[in-house]
Amino acid sequence: MIDQNRKIVRVRDVMKKKFDMIDGKKTVIEALRTMKHVETKSLIIDKRNDNDEYGMLLISDIAKNVLAKDRSPHRTNVYEIMSKPLLSIDPEMDIRYCARFFDRFSLSRAPVVENGKVIGIVSFTDMVMHGLVEFEE
Repeated sequence: MIDQNRKIVRVRDVMKKKFDMIDGKKTVIEALRTMKHVETKSLIIDKRNDNDEYGMLLISDIAKNVLAKDRSPHRTNVYEIMSKPLLSIDPEMDIRYCARFFDRFSLSRAPVVENGKVIGIVSFTDMVMHGLVEFEE
Protein backbone atom coordinates (compact mmCIF):
# COMPACT_ATOMS: atom_id res chain seq x y z
CA MET A 1 0.00 0.00 0.00
CA ILE A 2 1.26 3.47 -0.92
CA ASP A 3 1.65 5.92 1.95
CA GLN A 4 -0.26 9.05 0.92
CA ASN A 5 1.75 11.11 3.43
CA ARG A 6 5.08 9.97 2.00
CA LYS A 7 7.37 12.84 1.03
CA ILE A 8 7.90 12.99 -2.72
CA VAL A 9 11.57 12.97 -3.59
CA ARG A 10 12.21 14.82 -6.83
CA VAL A 11 15.04 14.30 -9.29
CA ARG A 12 16.22 17.82 -8.43
CA ASP A 13 16.79 16.64 -4.84
CA VAL A 14 19.16 13.79 -5.78
CA MET A 15 20.84 14.76 -9.07
CA LYS A 16 24.51 15.67 -9.33
CA LYS A 17 24.73 19.37 -10.08
CA LYS A 18 28.40 19.22 -11.04
CA PHE A 19 29.12 17.69 -14.44
CA ASP A 20 31.49 18.13 -17.35
CA MET A 21 30.34 19.54 -20.69
CA ILE A 22 32.63 19.37 -23.71
CA ASP A 23 32.68 19.92 -27.46
CA GLY A 24 32.04 16.82 -29.57
CA LYS A 25 35.04 17.58 -31.79
CA LYS A 26 37.48 16.92 -28.95
CA THR A 27 39.40 13.67 -28.99
CA VAL A 28 38.66 11.04 -26.38
CA ILE A 29 41.99 11.68 -24.65
CA GLU A 30 41.28 15.44 -24.50
CA ALA A 31 37.83 14.73 -23.07
CA LEU A 32 39.23 12.45 -20.38
CA ARG A 33 41.92 14.96 -19.45
CA THR A 34 39.35 17.73 -18.99
CA MET A 35 37.02 15.65 -16.79
CA LYS A 36 36.74 17.28 -13.38
CA HIS A 37 33.75 15.34 -12.04
CA VAL A 38 34.76 11.70 -12.51
CA GLU A 39 32.02 10.54 -10.12
CA THR A 40 29.40 11.23 -12.82
CA LYS A 41 31.13 8.67 -15.09
CA SER A 42 29.95 10.66 -18.09
CA LEU A 43 30.46 13.74 -20.19
CA ILE A 44 27.69 15.91 -21.63
CA ILE A 45 28.39 16.93 -25.22
CA ASP A 46 27.31 20.51 -25.82
CA LYS A 47 24.97 21.55 -28.61
CA ARG A 48 26.71 22.97 -31.67
CA ASN A 49 23.86 25.47 -32.12
CA ASP A 50 20.29 26.13 -30.98
CA ASN A 51 18.89 23.56 -33.43
CA ASP A 52 21.19 20.78 -32.24
CA GLU A 53 20.70 18.31 -29.36
CA TYR A 54 22.88 17.40 -26.40
CA GLY A 55 24.93 14.22 -26.49
CA MET A 56 26.44 12.03 -23.79
CA LEU A 57 29.57 9.96 -23.54
CA LEU A 58 29.79 7.36 -20.79
CA ILE A 59 33.04 5.91 -19.49
CA SER A 60 31.62 2.52 -20.58
CA ASP A 61 31.30 3.86 -24.16
CA ILE A 62 35.01 4.65 -24.13
CA ALA A 63 35.82 1.20 -22.74
CA LYS A 64 33.69 -0.59 -25.35
CA ASN A 65 34.39 1.57 -28.40
CA VAL A 66 37.98 2.67 -27.88
CA LEU A 67 39.76 0.43 -25.37
CA ALA A 68 38.18 -2.90 -26.37
CA LYS A 69 38.51 -2.16 -30.10
CA ASP A 70 42.11 -1.00 -29.72
CA ARG A 71 41.34 2.42 -31.19
CA SER A 72 43.59 5.35 -30.43
CA PRO A 73 42.05 7.78 -27.91
CA HIS A 74 44.26 10.43 -29.55
CA ARG A 75 42.61 9.91 -32.96
CA THR A 76 39.03 9.06 -31.97
CA ASN A 77 36.70 12.04 -31.71
CA VAL A 78 33.99 12.15 -29.07
CA TYR A 79 31.25 12.60 -31.72
CA GLU A 80 32.19 9.21 -33.21
CA ILE A 81 31.23 7.24 -30.11
CA MET A 82 28.77 9.44 -28.17
CA SER A 83 25.01 8.90 -27.86
CA LYS A 84 22.81 11.56 -29.40
CA PRO A 85 20.00 12.63 -29.09
CA LEU A 86 19.40 11.85 -25.43
CA LEU A 87 16.41 11.00 -23.33
CA SER A 88 16.38 13.67 -20.65
CA ILE A 89 14.71 13.96 -17.26
CA ASP A 90 12.63 16.80 -15.84
CA PRO A 91 13.98 17.99 -12.47
CA GLU A 92 10.50 17.89 -10.93
CA MET A 93 9.93 14.19 -11.73
CA ASP A 94 9.34 11.87 -8.75
CA ILE A 95 12.34 9.53 -8.44
CA ARG A 96 9.98 6.51 -8.49
CA TYR A 97 8.88 7.45 -12.01
CA CYS A 98 12.43 8.28 -12.99
CA ALA A 99 13.54 4.78 -11.91
CA ARG A 100 10.73 3.25 -14.00
CA PHE A 101 11.75 5.42 -16.97
CA PHE A 102 15.37 4.26 -16.64
CA ASP A 103 14.24 0.64 -16.49
CA ARG A 104 11.93 0.95 -19.49
CA PHE A 105 14.60 2.52 -21.70
CA SER A 106 17.63 0.65 -20.24
CA LEU A 107 19.33 3.83 -18.99
CA SER A 108 21.92 4.03 -16.23
CA ARG A 109 22.10 7.82 -16.11
CA ALA A 110 20.57 10.77 -17.94
CA PRO A 111 20.88 14.54 -18.13
CA VAL A 112 18.40 16.63 -16.16
CA VAL A 113 17.12 19.38 -18.44
CA GLU A 114 15.21 22.51 -17.43
CA ASN A 115 14.22 25.24 -19.90
CA GLY A 116 16.33 23.59 -22.61
CA LYS A 117 19.54 23.59 -20.53
CA VAL A 118 21.31 20.74 -18.75
CA ILE A 119 21.31 21.47 -15.02
CA GLY A 120 22.54 18.11 -13.72
CA ILE A 121 22.89 14.37 -14.20
CA VAL A 122 20.90 11.68 -12.40
CA SER A 123 21.69 7.99 -12.09
CA PHE A 124 20.18 4.91 -10.44
CA THR A 125 22.83 5.28 -7.71
CA ASP A 126 21.73 8.86 -7.00
CA MET A 127 18.09 7.82 -6.75
CA VAL A 128 18.72 4.87 -4.43
CA MET A 129 21.48 6.21 -2.20
CA HIS A 130 20.33 9.82 -1.96
CA GLY A 131 16.61 9.37 -2.59
CA LEU A 132 15.72 6.30 -0.60
CA VAL A 133 18.39 6.29 2.07
CA GLU A 134 18.69 9.99 2.95
CA PHE A 135 15.01 10.88 2.71
CA GLU A 136 13.83 7.88 4.73
CA GLU A 137 15.85 8.95 7.76
